Amino acid sequence: MAHKINCLAVDDEPVALEILSNHIARIDRLNLVQTCANATEAFNHLSNHRIDLIFLDINMPGITGIAFAKAINPQTKIIFTTAYREYAVEGFNLQAVDYLLKPISFARLLKAVETYLNLYQSTAQSPAKPEPESEFIFMKMDRQMVKISFEDILYVESLSDYIKVYSTNKMYTLREKISTLEEKLSPEKFIRTHRSFIVSLAQIESYTHEQIVVNGNSIPISRSYKEAVLQKLAEFH
Repeated sequence: MAHKINCLAVDDEPVALEILSNHIARIDRLNLVQTCANATEAFNHLSNHRIDLIFLDINMPGITGIAFAKAINPQTKIIFTTAYREYAVEGFNLQAVDYLLKPISFARLLKAVETYLNLYQSTAQSPAKPEPESEFIFMKMDRQMVKISFEDILYVESLSDYIKVYSTNKMYTLREKISTLEEKLSPEKFIRTHRSFIVSLAQIESYTHEQIVVNGNSIPISRSYKEAVLQKLAEFH
């Protein structure tokens, strides 16, 4: 039998906590250890219990949900619950499982829990299995093959038959077509925003309907890619 998922619900609004508690009670895999009115209470329970998952409000007095999420062990996963859309990108950058907007329906919360189970519980059943290495590719630059880790890529820019790959520490100029590189990149981690640009989802700082900001640089969203881009980003709202 699959083990129970120990969780906390953290929100300074009693009504919101009651709704979360009722939803959680309907899901057999979840064990609600405690409801907390603020981050300080949640910290206390984390030090005394094994908590797998936290349903966390963002806009709370004192310690905000964002500050709390940055402070805890990343092995404890977060599902943000908030009335504010503008925190979505920051929540995504913290690798939250999901981002739920209030009022939260049972169906939407159930979908978030299923995402958590699919992403983390399948691997949690085999703790002795080593973690996979970071994904990477070898790309031809000058006369040598250069290793580029996916997690280091900020964005890619196409210049005719050349591409520029901007990473966290340098820029690579490669003789390659952007469509060829796109086929090698995971669609779960990267998105094409324009015929000349591919962006790392994890590196997005903010966005509008016309552009995405990555590392302080504005990347255009073209008309032909706009619907797919906005639909993908809406998954993190």
